[in-house]
This record gives sequence, structure tokens and C-alpha cells, in this order.
Amino acid sequence: MDAETALAGLPPGRKDNLRLWLRLLTCATLMEREIRRRLRAEFSTTLPRFDMLAALDRAPEGLTLGEVSRRMMVSNGNVTGLAARLEEEGLVERRLDANDRRAFRLRLTPLGAREFARQSRAHEGWVNALLAGIAPDDRAALHALLGRAKHSIAEGIA
Repeated sequence: MDAETALAGLPPGRKDNLRLWLRLLTCATLMEREIRRRLRAEFSTTLPRFDMLAALDRAPEGLTLGEVSRRMMVSNGNVTGLAARLEEEGLVERRLDANDRRAFRLRLTPLGAREFARQSRAHEGWVNALLAGIAPDDRAALHALLGRAKHSIAEGIA
């Protein structure tokens, strides 16, 4: 039994914030697990590889390893090894930064851009399918509520 299910029987008003957090975590975990499975099955790739290609796709000028690390919210060490493997496969390239000759910028190669486009089309379809059971008005309301939650969390951290 997961933690969310264990708290489900509590009366309304009891541990509501904890139950909400566990519901959000459960939804995110279920979706992430399925996306990881489909990336492996259909593209023989991993979510971190997909995430790095996505970050580079959004930055045609390229990103330093530190910028990739911050965008992916992982350590520089994780990014370095991942970048090296993607470079070996011809999906990304490293070039000296024009503004800082001590740093490298990563960019998608044409092959990397084509591969990411292929994967991202599938990824969008998977997300659409996983959320298809939520009516458009409910999706909009949920998006707005989660925006408020995000704001509340950010204020709580500050």
C-alpha cells in the first residue's frame, strides 16, 4: 500500500496538505515511470538523455555544462558523462564558448535535432494519451490550481 492510499481513509480536514502532496507525487511518479518505460521500449533511450536533448533544443545558441546542469536539476558530474555519450553518438557537439575560452557550449547536431524531434513527437502523444481522461475544462482548472500551488511553494521556500 502506498502512502497516499494509507491516508485516504482519514476524514476531510485531516492531513489535507500531506494528502495533496502525496497525490501530486503519485501522479508525477506514475507518469514519469511510464514515460521512462516508453522511451526505453521505443527509442532505446533514457529520460535524462531525452531531457538533455530537450534543453539543448530550446537553446539553439547552445548551453554550457553548468547551464544544462541547472536546467536539468542534476549535478555537473551527471551532465558531463551524459554529454560525452551523446557526443560520441553524434547527437551533440561541444564547441569553445566565444565569450569564455575556458568553457564549452553544447549544441544539438543536425542528427540530434532530428532524433529529438522524433522522440518529442512521441513524448507529446504519450502525455496526451495519459491525460486524455481529464476534460479540457478540468485540465484548465487543474493547471490554474497547480500554478497557485507552485506560487505558494515558492513563497514558502523564500
